[in-house]
Order: sequence, then structure tokens, then C-alpha cells
Amino acid sequence: MAQKFGLGRGLADIKAEMGNIPDISILRGTDRVAVRQIPLVQIGVNPDQPRKTFDPAQLDDLASSIRAQGVLQPILLRAVVGRDYQYEIVAGERRYRASKMAGCNEIPALVKELTPENAMEIALIENVQRENLNPIEEGAAYKNIMDKCGYSLDDVSRLIGKSVSYIRNIMRLDALPDTVKDMVESGRISASHARTIAVAENPTELANEIIEKKLTVADTQARVHRTQRASGARAHRNDDTDNDEMWATLDKSARQFFDSDIKILRRRNGAGEIHIRFHSRREMEKIIEKLCS
Repeated sequence: MAQKFGLGRGLADIKAEMGNIPDISILRGTDRVAVRQIPLVQIGVNPDQPRKTFDPAQLDDLASSIRAQGVLQPILLRAVVGRDYQYEIVAGERRYRASKMAGCNEIPALVKELTPENAMEIALIENVQRENLNPIEEGAAYKNIMDKCGYSLDDVSRLIGKSVSYIRNIMRLDALPDTVKDMVESGRISASHARTIAVAENPTELANEIIEKKLTVADTQARVHRTQRASGARAHRNDDTDNDEMWATLDKSARQFFDSDIKILRRRNGAGEIHIRFHSRREMEKIIEKLCS
């Protein structure tokens, strides 16, 4: 696995390189990096790009600006092999898409030698810092970089400057049904609402209720707590009404297995204790042997 956070101070350098002057060139040691005009047909999108949705109206506005003024800020690319294209976008996919809409044939770009891990780091940082991601995309991006780069929650926390609890809560949204994720992405329910119902048994029902009744986050939290208490009560009732024959069978099986006097004490919510009586040290040793085996 590539070294984590291989960017180091390079991220600040990259931000400086991606300034507003299209014809800049940067000298860093023996590595000369210059803005080049790259044909759009040679560029492909990054499959690990955190941002999956692009507002059509905003793209159209940017395309109009590009027609009038050109692309003022170069995009960041890395060379790739084994693909249908020569360069892959690390940062700037929105500018790339708008340039295609504007009818451009090429785009100003910086081409950097970057590992896939470093490219994912840059793409994630750029999108999170610019707040370009909706909560579903953000959670999926954290999960993706953890899965593909072997990063821990602490690693991602240090990388993006957000707390571990924040990252964990956002990633929790990945467990929501697709219908609820669509509601979050479209803005019909907030990320705070979504985090609240992510732990519920019926998130889709609660999401619809949030929209229909215009529930606040506090209202939703109270609703989830009531549902959980009701579920716990049902579970307790089910435990109390469990088949007595089943418990008798378990008790008999335990007695036969240990060949000892055994008493099973049932408590609330499925809890309980098992008491095993022995009459000699040898009998105790036999019971322990069976437990250990």
C-alpha cells in the first residue's frame, strides 16, 4: 500500500499551481510543472471521484462563462495506462464537463505524477473543503478511501480535518435504503434527519413522515426513541411468551450434556443465568473440560 498522506506539503503546492493564471509554470527542484492545453478527447473522469452529481443549471452557467472567458483555472490530471484515455481527472471535473458543453476542444491542465491513493486524497480534500458533496456522496467517499487505501477512521480524520465522530455519523448514512438516500440527495430531508433515522428499524417510513409532517430533528429523535422503546417492549413480551416446551428442551439438553444438576434462570429481555452444580472436584473438572471443548 502506498504511504498514507504522501502529499505532505505538496497539497499546498498543488493549490498554488492551480491559481487563476493559465500560463503559469512552477519550478520545484528538478521537477518542472507547467500548465498545458490538453485535448478533451484524451481525458477521462476518475471512477473514484467523490462527487457523483452535478447541478445542470450550474454547469450551464459555467459553460456560458467558459465560452466568454475561457477556463481561468487549470484542472489537475494524472497520466494513466490501460485506459481508453491518456489522462485522468484528479480535480476539476466540473470545469471539464462545462468545457465539453461549451464546445471546447482542449482545456488548460496541470499533469502530475500521482499514485491512485494520492489522487483519491486530493479529490476528497478538494470536494470536502469546497463543500461540493452532499452527505450521501461524502459518506460514500470516506468509505471508498478506507476500503481501497486501507485507511482507518483516524487516518481520514487527520486527512480532512474533521472529527472521527463526524466521519462515523456521515458514513452511517450508507446503510439507508436507496429511496431515503435519494431524499437526502434531493434535499427533501436534511443530513441531520438522515443520521437520526439511520439507526431506526423503519427509516423509509420515518423519512416520509418527516416530509409529510415537516418534523424537526428533535421531533424525529423523539419519534425514533419511541419506536425503539416499543420494539424493546415487544421483544420483552415475546421473551415472556416463548414456548415453555423450548425452554424445557434446552434445560434437558444441558443436563444431559454436562451430566450435572443445572438450573436455567430466565430474566427480562432474553437475559439470564445458568447455574451448574457439582459435588466433587472431579465432577467440576469434567464440566470445565466440556465447557472448554
